[in-house]
Amino acid sequence: MRARTVRKLALPVALVVLIVGAAALAPVLPLMDPTKIDIPHRFAGPSWAHPLGQDEFGRDELSRIVWGGRASLTVAILSSLVAAAIGTALGLMGGYFRGLAELFTVRAAEVLLCLPPLLLALLVVTLLGSGATTLVIALSILYTPRFVRVAYAATLQTRNLEFVVAQEALGRHPVPILARTLLPNIAPPLLVQLSVTVASAMVIESGLSFLGLGVVPPAPSWGLMIRGARAAMDTAPMLLVWPCLALVLAIFSFNLLCDRLRDVLDPRAAAEGTVSWLRARRAPVPAAAPVGSDLARLDHLTVSIGGKADATRLVRDVSFAVKPGETLALVGESGSGKTLSGLAMMGLLPPGLVARGAVPIATDAGAADALALPEEELRRLRGRDVAMVFQDASASLSPVMRVGEQIAESIGAHATVDRREASRRAEALLARVGMPDPRRAARAWPHELSGGQRQRAMIAAALANGPKLLIADEPTTALDPTIQAQILALLKELKDDTQGMAMVFVTHNLAIVSEIADRVVVLYAGELVEAGPVAAVFGAPRHPYTAALLNCVPESGADRLLAIPGVVPAPDELPEGCRFAPRCGHATDPCHRHHPDLDRSGDGHDVRCLKWRELA
Repeated sequence: MRARTVRKLALPVALVVLIVGAAALAPVLPLMDPTKIDIPHRFAGPSWAHPLGQDEFGRDELSRIVWGGRASLTVAILSSLVAAAIGTALGLMGGYFRGLAELFTVRAAEVLLCLPPLLLALLVVTLLGSGATTLVIALSILYTPRFVRVAYAATLQTRNLEFVVAQEALGRHPVPILARTLLPNIAPPLLVQLSVTVASAMVIESGLSFLGLGVVPPAPSWGLMIRGARAAMDTAPMLLVWPCLALVLAIFSFNLLCDRLRDVLDPRAAAEGTVSWLRARRAPVPAAAPVGSDLARLDHLTVSIGGKADATRLVRDVSFAVKPGETLALVGESGSGKTLSGLAMMGLLPPGLVARGAVPIATDAGAADALALPEEELRRLRGRDVAMVFQDASASLSPVMRVGEQIAESIGAHATVDRREASRRAEALLARVGMPDPRRAARAWPHELSGGQRQRAMIAAALANGPKLLIADEPTTALDPTIQAQILALLKELKDDTQGMAMVFVTHNLAIVSEIADRVVVLYAGELVEAGPVAAVFGAPRHPYTAALLNCVPESGADRLLAIPGVVPAPDELPEGCRFAPRCGHATDPCHRHHPDLDRSGDGHDVRCLKWRELA
């Protein structure tokens, strides 16, 4: 794979080294003085002394091509690098911090985009005068907004991915997150923009020099050479061809190099990964015994968009408990509030959502409310007392860190350990979750693993500190049935082997629930509609929604599968009365007018339905 990378970069690197090297070594190369005038031999053709001929003043054309590249490339590359550095920093800050940072970085840069590029450059040159230094300043101002927009857009796409959220949850300072996590992930489009910018800067530099507003004669540049040759097109047309060919070759070479670098360095597609960062430094703390009869609870959890009284509520008054050693399944259609309930137990609700109620979690020092703890204490809670396996392992694993390093980082979140010991424990965890060849897997990049292997790596990271509660958010989504069965068997085996560990399994697959869960909580439109032991709920469902879900399962034994009519209502368009009434075949007028309370029966089988006794 490394040889393939070398072959891919060989041609563009050779071309760029040739062009840049010739320009950089111009003072020491055996070339004639590019400013020496020889009027008697003006427009002379190629000769041994002058391989490309002589220009309108008898100056050596080859020497001026090489020295002209020195000026043109210096202006183009330096201005592009300055614009890339400033624009990337502003775009990263605007996309990551948003708010006022976005206003003063991204929006301010967009003002410059409203101005015509050439006129903006002409304005700077007019104010500061001609010269190479002025061109660098002008082109840097011109191209910085472009890098700002590219970096900003790429940061927004990456900002809320799980591996970035994990860095924040670990308490990393924003500067390392920006530099070590976000920047490598947004580098490919920035490299493409850099190649376009270098090429564009060379064209604009040549254009301004052609107009007499760039490099000052007698210093050579490709733009000045094109300007001088234009008047002699009929007499000596090759004088126009040579600087144009040099300009085209330079542009082509830089575009090709940056395009190949993008392919090689892209952490999602590269054969070779980027640099390794964020070494873990600490070791796990053994999990303590559960506090009280419940390991974790949701007490009247309500999640709304914003904190106003009339805010749209996504989850409404949900309560349930998880006991030590128990597997609790959260089921329901998409949009029912399953994932939000799991995220609330981790204190990881997305920005803009406000949670009310309480989520007490058993810790070494007693019960701690995940909704009331400050972020610093939440970081100590996550991973050690409660951990989460996210739905999409591809988004949860950082593509710019090796798998073993990410697991070692989880290990190091709660105690001190050296790098070698953290790596050893990471390999042991990979072996524990059934990863074939754990040493090789620890050194692999996420894109080198299959979907099932990435999910095993995620589970290993979640188990790194021996949590008492494991939340699995649809961990078998997008996996084929064979791998799904392996992951389910692995989760069940890990829970059985870890004394007292409980699991909350978020899923919409009721067939899975019947295999691994002890109790089930059914959610609909953000409300708990039925809860109880799996055997009781599935054997005799009391809520029509639960019965309808069971009739959709191929393993239900029904003569034919029945689809539930309609869709889950939007959170801001909930019907009056029972939320399921518009889709329920048993609904009557009271169901549409009265919202039912949760009926808590003595047998632990709870239901929210006005007619459940009649239907039972």
